[in-house]
Amino acid sequence: MTVTSYDVSLFLHITAVVIGLGSTFVEGLTFPVAMRLDPRHLPYKHRLQLAIHRFLTLPALVVVLATGFYQVAELDADLGDFWLSGALAIVFVLAGLIGAYFIPEDRRLEAMVRRDIAASGSGAVTLSDEYQRRVRIEAALGGFASLLVIAAVYLMVTKPGL
Repeated sequence: MTVTSYDVSLFLHITAVVIGLGSTFVEGLTFPVAMRLDPRHLPYKHRLQLAIHRFLTLPALVVVLATGFYQVAELDADLGDFWLSGALAIVFVLAGLIGAYFIPEDRRLEAMVRRDIAASGSGAVTLSDEYQRRVRIEAALGGFASLLVIAAVYLMVTKPGL
C-alpha cells in the first residue's frame, strides 16, 4: 500500500483534533479537583487552561483548517455541502471563543483568584461572588464548546447529505 499526501493530511488532521481539542475535555475536571485539594491551586488551573489553549488548541485548529482545506481540494468536494460548511463554521466559532473569550477570561480569573487568596491571608480561602459567577459562565461555555467539537466530529464521520 502506498501512503499518499492525502493519507498524511488525514493523519495530521485527526491527530490535531485528538491532541488539540481532546485536551480541552479535561478542563471541566480542573476546578473541582483544585477545590478538593485546596482553592490555593486555582491560579494553576487557570494557567494550565491558558497553556492548553495557547500551545495545543489554537495551533491544532490551524492544522485542522490547513489539512481540511487540502483534503477538500484533493477530493474536489464542495464547501457548500452542509457537513463541510457546518464543520468549518464550528472551527471558526471555536477559534473565536478561544481567542476572544477563554484566553482573556482565564487571565482575568487567575488575577481575581490570586486577589481572593491574598485577601484570605493564611486562613480559609473565600472566593468572591464575581469570581464564582464568572467560573460558572466559563464552565458553561466550555461545555458548549465541547458539544461543538462533538458535533464537528459527527459531521466529519457521517457526512450527512452525501
